[in-house]
Amino acid sequence: MKIEVSLYGTLAQYLPTRTQGRTAIIDCPDGVTVGQVIDQLGIPKPYPTMLLVNGIHADPNTALQDGDLLALFPPLAGGSPIALVRRSSCS
Repeated sequence: MKIEVSLYGTLAQYLPTRTQGRTAIIDCPDGVTVGQVIDQLGIPKPYPTMLLVNGIHADPNTALQDGDLLALFPPLAGGSPIALVRRSSCS
């Protein structure tokens, strides 16, 4: 079966060679899961943080069907959480 894969941001480097843009159509066995496609593309773990199949959130165990669109996004923000500082007022 064939699925369409779109890789965004830093994940685009894992698209098959000779891919133009950020989307490729790849051949996969019937019943393949999102996680298996990620492994097939050589994307290292931990898996990308946002996985969408046909625009709906998915997880690595989601089974794909012929013609599905799998979109993978890396973390969109990084670094440490911002520490909130409570300011006290002097009276």
